[in-house]
Amino acid sequence: MPGLLLDTLAGKRAARPPVWLMRQAGRYLPEYRALRAEKGGFLDLVYDSPAAMEVTLQPIERFGFDGAILFSDILIVPHAMGQHLEFLAGEGPKLSPRLVDAALESLQPDLTRYEPVYETVRLCRARLSDQVTMLGFAGSPWTVATYMVAGEGSRDQHDARALAYRDPGGMQAIIDAIIGHTIDYLCGQVAAGAEAIQLFDSWSGSLAPSEFERWVVAPNARITAALRERFPELPVIGFPKGAGEKLPAYARETGVQAVGVDETIDPLWAARELPEGMPVQGNLDPLLLLAGSDELEQRCRVILDAFADRPHVFNLGHGIDRRTPIAHVERLLACVRG
Repeated sequence: MPGLLLDTLAGKRAARPPVWLMRQAGRYLPEYRALRAEKGGFLDLVYDSPAAMEVTLQPIERFGFDGAILFSDILIVPHAMGQHLEFLAGEGPKLSPRLVDAALESLQPDLTRYEPVYETVRLCRARLSDQVTMLGFAGSPWTVATYMVAGEGSRDQHDARALAYRDPGGMQAIIDAIIGHTIDYLCGQVAAGAEAIQLFDSWSGSLAPSEFERWVVAPNARITAALRERFPELPVIGFPKGAGEKLPAYARETGVQAVGVDETIDPLWAARELPEGMPVQGNLDPLLLLAGSDELEQRCRVILDAFADRPHVFNLGHGIDRRTPIAHVERLLACVRG
């Protein structure tokens, strides 16, 4: 029998919304910090399947969320495509060679890098209750490409955006390669036990409308169509952070079954403008959860009321901040669960 989250993603409304939080398995949890100290680097933890399973399940055991999101990283795809990947303390991820300098063809793929992730999914699904949905994920092609081109994250994605204008054919080749890998990677996650998928497009908000259509909508539509062809019942959640007024077009044109709404979007506007009956996910500001002020409950009620007439998955507008107190998460869950 499917759990509350899967039912909601299938378009059903319930007495209360399911809830999970982006980055719910991570640094705000003391049990995560203890395991990270024991295991060493972030990438070592991701590729240690039993440890990654433990991290994935930690927030389920503590809070009873309705979904368990795979503990991994969107940059596993470029790592498998042949870029060197490392996470430097205080600096974040670094990829080399940068595709602003090097040819895509120079990369030597290593598909074995996906195998530990699949094993993590298998281990998690075997441990989870049937009522908890196992969520897989990948970065959407544009967001992944911004890291591959620049070799790191950036505020305005300058290198990738400039390359897309200067050499759209070259950028298309990068996007096409990422699409192919992402489809295979997500199919592997589903075959291992993932019951729903989220596509993270964290940097979609940096693009002009015409560029958004080419580099965000079209690639995500190709991925969603390929997944649906192989797994017709698989729910796909699209999360184009920063899409703003382009969100309804994304929802209509990509074929995703549900759409994530970031904290900058008025939930009343989203409820009005998104396709009728489409499940929505979001959209509490992670910094309000961090602050934990009296406004937390008020804002939760605003979001719950705004989406009361459609299927709704309660979540944050982006990932939980690592400094968030446990008590604030407990307070949030008490409000959502009534």
